Amino acid sequence: MDNTQTRAILTVALMAAFADGLKDERERDAIRKLAEALGAETSLDLPAWYRDVLLKKPQLADVVLPLNTPELRQYAYEMAVGVVNADGAQNATETDFLSRLAQALQLPAAAAATFTQQASAMADAAVDPVGPAAGPAAPAAATAPAVGTVLGKANVSDAEMDKSILNASITNAALELLPETIASMAIIPLQMRLVYRIGKAYGFEMDSSHAKDFIATLGVGLTSQYVEQFGRKLLGGLLGGLAGGLGRSMGRQAVSSGLAFATTYAIGRVAQRYYAGGRTLDSATLKATFTDLLAEARGMAPTYQSQIEQAAKTIDTRNLVSLVRQG
Repeated sequence: MDNTQTRAILTVALMAAFADGLKDERERDAIRKLAEALGAETSLDLPAWYRDVLLKKPQLADVVLPLNTPELRQYAYEMAVGVVNADGAQNATETDFLSRLAQALQLPAAAAATFTQQASAMADAAVDPVGPAAGPAAPAAATAPAVGTVLGKANVSDAEMDKSILNASITNAALELLPETIASMAIIPLQMRLVYRIGKAYGFEMDSSHAKDFIATLGVGLTSQYVEQFGRKLLGGLLGGLAGGLGRSMGRQAVSSGLAFATTYAIGRVAQRYYAGGRTLDSATLKATFTDLLAEARGMAPTYQSQIEQAAKTIDTRNLVSLVRQG
């Protein structure tokens, strides 16, 4: 992949991240990391490029012109779909962006629509349908526990909760071993689903905003997390042969899988402490606890490698929406 193709990939990523009109510094940082992974940080003036994309608003047809192979065009589209769904199902503006991108990339309309619908359905499946939010997003004053719930006592035992968090971590690590980018798109919905279920288990009313804002409070940017996952998968899959062959490709997948395990595990354990304690931990404590648990979980990941590999063999990427709902 030459410099013009790398710039095209990065530009699509940035345009997708900002398609909703929101500009999060974590998203820019994720794009920067993707540029570094693709070897473009020295050949691209990132601040000037940001300004060009955000202010000049280039035409998609011009942006994607260097993507002259079916593989590059498909990866660009799949990455954009994942980015716009990373923080929840896409809105009308993002849907319009993806439609225009598919046309610019000259992708088959039916296939593009099917892929987009699957990603959007996974984002929707992260939480059960509920009414309006019961209170401020985390961290904030706690919504009163449900009648009959004893604060600090979950509707499941500690052992069952621990097992649920571990299983979710293994599943997400397994998803990152799969070659399909759609598999990586299930990781964030499953993380949100995990937080949602933990909060519910401790008697709190939950909706998508509670789970999403809790994860963001930990310093885990949803969109930035996906962009980084995509970058690793892009290097491991599409560019694996160019970047050093199968061995290096599989090595990147293993590293990415381990990070998915650690991030999910740390999110789950912090959520367990937060909701069990009545949502009284402040933002600084949540972030510090997450950092400590993330380091611990990274050391744990190799212990479960065989289980992760076995789980990867059982996942059918055609049923990812069901996987998220059952998560």
